[in-house]
Amino acid sequence: MARFGFARSTTVQSGPEINGRSRTVPRTHAGSPLVAFATSALLLLLLLVFIVQNGQRMDVRLFGAQGHLPVGVTLLLAAVFGVLLVTVPATMRRIVHLWLFNRRHRTPYTMPRPDPADTGPRADVPEGRNP
Repeated sequence: MARFGFARSTTVQSGPEINGRSRTVPRTHAGSPLVAFATSALLLLLLLVFIVQNGQRMDVRLFGAQGHLPVGVTLLLAAVFGVLLVTVPATMRRIVHLWLFNRRHRTPYTMPRPDPADTGPRADVPEGRNP
């Protein structure tokens, strides 16, 4: 790759070499919450801008209740109700499925019987310890 008349090397090492092999930087989970927080903050900022820009009032009627809400808030509430309309039945279906699965594959619980050799006066003291 030539840039401005000079040749440039294109080999890139990812980290220090050990025994002739390049070592990559290990991936940690410490950055995941930071990325999730930054993404959530960006989405909330975009949502706030949407609500502020759509501030015209409109009449809203729902099951006999009526009121005046901004258009942005109305659309946000409609989106939230739409998400709930999808997730609540799906979650309930999953809970019932897991409940039925547990019922079918349940093994009866039996209390473990104590070993007669462990019923002496010092049965509760671990081996190798002298109180």
